[in-house]
Amino acid sequence: MTVYEVISALLILATVFAYLNHRLFKMQTTIAVTLGALFTSIVIILSDHLGSPALHQTTQELFEHIDFRNFLLNGILGFMLFAGSLTVDLKRLLKFKWEITSLAFLGTLASTLVIGFLSYELLQLLQINIPLLYCFLFGALISPTDPIAVLATVKELNAPEDLTTKIAGESLFNDGVGLVIFVTLYHVVDSGQPPTWQSIALLFGQEAAGGILYGLILGFIAYFLIKHIHDAKIEILITLCIASGGYLIAQEFLHVSGPLAMVVSGIITGNLTRHQVLSSEGNQHLDTFWELIDEVLNMMLFAMIGFEFISLTLSLSDFAAGLLMIPLALIARFITVALPMSLFKMQRKYTPFVITILTWGGLRGGLALAMALSLPEGPYRNHILIFTYCIVLFSVVIQGTTCKSLVKLGSKQPIQ
Repeated sequence: MTVYEVISALLILATVFAYLNHRLFKMQTTIAVTLGALFTSIVIILSDHLGSPALHQTTQELFEHIDFRNFLLNGILGFMLFAGSLTVDLKRLLKFKWEITSLAFLGTLASTLVIGFLSYELLQLLQINIPLLYCFLFGALISPTDPIAVLATVKELNAPEDLTTKIAGESLFNDGVGLVIFVTLYHVVDSGQPPTWQSIALLFGQEAAGGILYGLILGFIAYFLIKHIHDAKIEILITLCIASGGYLIAQEFLHVSGPLAMVVSGIITGNLTRHQVLSSEGNQHLDTFWELIDEVLNMMLFAMIGFEFISLTLSLSDFAAGLLMIPLALIARFITVALPMSLFKMQRKYTPFVITILTWGGLRGGLALAMALSLPEGPYRNHILIFTYCIVLFSVVIQGTTCKSLVKLGSKQPIQ
């Protein structure tokens, strides 16, 4: 089976789930697609146990042709981050620059440490022996709020603009930071050498600072190229090259953070280029193109999250530990959000329940699964993969479904 056939099948299934949801259930599209794929996965697994293995074997063969990690991290992630950052208002982002910086950078690092230590102690109590360094790897991959999941939810929340900016701004930046932390720890595990603060700081600085600087360069290149033309098709092609070629160069040749580069270049393009260069018609074409790209890739990604259940090797002890990891991740999220935001609330007024909303609205999605799948084969990989899947599924389905009501409740209250 060719890659084209696999992607076509995935797109057809995702479209079927989205269509049925639109006609019957009226749920958020990404949640409905995930649930549809998960339900289909369970039916396929049950059919195998009931004596009809053909469907299970066919489905497994289908998804064996898709490397979820490469599909996301080295494929669609750059496009989705660029599309998401195009709509971020730079003035509002700068208004909350300290909050977003503390949550995205310091908060993600602190959450990695908190989840690493707490999960290690919990697993020791459950007699599941995973080294502390692998627990930190788990903390690094599960700490970032996934911008793909968050932005898909934010679009349908109709939340106050200030709250939307904080949620979207944090999620766009902390996934890049989380990936940098994960890559740094992964290098330590892979090399087998004891880490030094100098080596960790050098690698982190190269990935994070290099990604941001490279993103600025890409954004201004797009600005100067588009400034001298007045053709909507070529303007869109330039942005497409930034999101595809720019991401590839960052990851494969410069070894800087591609996600951070796409976020920064998308913000520059979305604010500087659109406001100063493009006509209203050009803006409309650009928005329509990237909204369509974002919607299609979103549906495919969330369908893959649901179908990934087929590939898991489940055990009762790992599933029980995975369920316990859900409140653990939420506690870590609350701690790392509440501490800085409580300090900022002394100086500025925010939407009511802002700490609760940021905690509960910090969704985890496909990015965490992709990082878990990139772990080296070994005795700990399947444990971490199951823990991650439990948290992601809870986050997308339960938190994604209920955070809309929480935001509505906060929006009705006067700013505090």
